[in-house]
Amino acid sequence: MSSEEAKVVVPRNFRLLEELERGEKGIGDGTVSYGMDDADDIYMQSWTGTILGPHNTAYEGKIFQLKLFCGKEYPESPPSVKFQTRINMACVNPDTGVVEPSLFPMLTNWRREYTMEDILVKLKKEMMTSHNRKLAQPPEGTEEARADPKGPAKCCVM
Repeated sequence: MSSEEAKVVVPRNFRLLEELERGEKGIGDGTVSYGMDDADDIYMQSWTGTILGPHNTAYEGKIFQLKLFCGKEYPESPPSVKFQTRINMACVNPDTGVVEPSLFPMLTNWRREYTMEDILVKLKKEMMTSHNRKLAQPPEGTEEARADPKGPAKCCVM
């Protein structure tokens, strides 16, 4: 039996249940977390994520809230990702908070094995890159939530 024949494709809902269980247990060092946005969402599409700003960066001491939307094609296609908290970051549209796939290679080069946890960890690492780490951030008090009519802007659905 070849390795291709042995590869099992986990159905979407089972995959999302696995991610939910992992998110509820807590991840790594606790600086990244995620979970369901709406427990009544039977399609498990709407998720929320949190990233604690990395030390020694302009993001330090801040908590960044994100919305992730897993369409019907997830995990074959990436979720759309949107920062609810205002942030200055090279891959994020400053007006909408949407993580632009063309500026965030993980979304452009999406692989089925990637998870929402992977996205959040990669965004945190992106905050620590030389071109992002010292970007001036919006002042405190401008952290109002962006309009959220049940999920992030659909412009980034692949």
